[in-house]
Amino acid sequence: MGHWLQRNIVEPGKLPLLLALTAFVLTFLLTRLITRLIRAGKGPFGNVKAGGLHIHHVVPGVVLTVIGGFGAIATGAHGAGVGAGVSAVCFGVGAGLVLDEFALILHLDDVYWSEEGRKSVEVVVLTAALVGLVLLGYSPLGVDDLSHDEVAGRGVALSTIVINFLLSLVSLAKGKPRTALFGAVVPTVALIGALRLARPTSPWARRFYTHRPRTRARAQRRAEAHDRRWSRLRRTMEELLGGKPNPSSR
Repeated sequence: MGHWLQRNIVEPGKLPLLLALTAFVLTFLLTRLITRLIRAGKGPFGNVKAGGLHIHHVVPGVVLTVIGGFGAIATGAHGAGVGAGVSAVCFGVGAGLVLDEFALILHLDDVYWSEEGRKSVEVVVLTAALVGLVLLGYSPLGVDDLSHDEVAGRGVALSTIVINFLLSLVSLAKGKPRTALFGAVVPTVALIGALRLARPTSPWARRFYTHRPRTRARAQRRAEAHDRRWSRLRRTMEELLGGKPNPSSR
């Protein structure tokens, strides 16, 4: 475990990223726990107010994100010292607080416990998943003392990165942003997203399916079946992580 951590996390300069991701996830989970306790009227917590003004936690989140971001720049992108670690943690905590209220920023309204507030949970999950994939991914250019086989594999790795990027662009054009995000790191996901039918409202469908009514109809049926299959599971997971929206907001 120690050798893997040194070679795949520390040596490629990913330790600050690991610290930031850990701080990001823990901050989001702790924040959601506290806000759900406040909502239920339990525990010693309460809303922060100053002069009658409700201070949302996105405010300290922005401050910490700025401090962490500028601190990371000051210590260098691949810093491994205490300064880099502190900056990474500050950035992770700040990003967790900000993205927990992503829906508030998007709508410019307090929609935290409304149906629109689900966007915050979705963005946090996507961000954590993507950063986790990047963290665990192979870094062919960041490791020293490579063997002959590893040196030979660098060209293959770089080619794979380029191909993944192009396939992810196709997935994005087909109206599949989540597949595009994960496909940028996982080759199989990128390939599947690029080969499958586009969603009927996507730029790809408008460009290539306009004069192909059968293909457009198949794309519509597939999109509806996909939404029916996964929307309930996604809703359950969002409620488990972020709490149920207010009944009046549905």
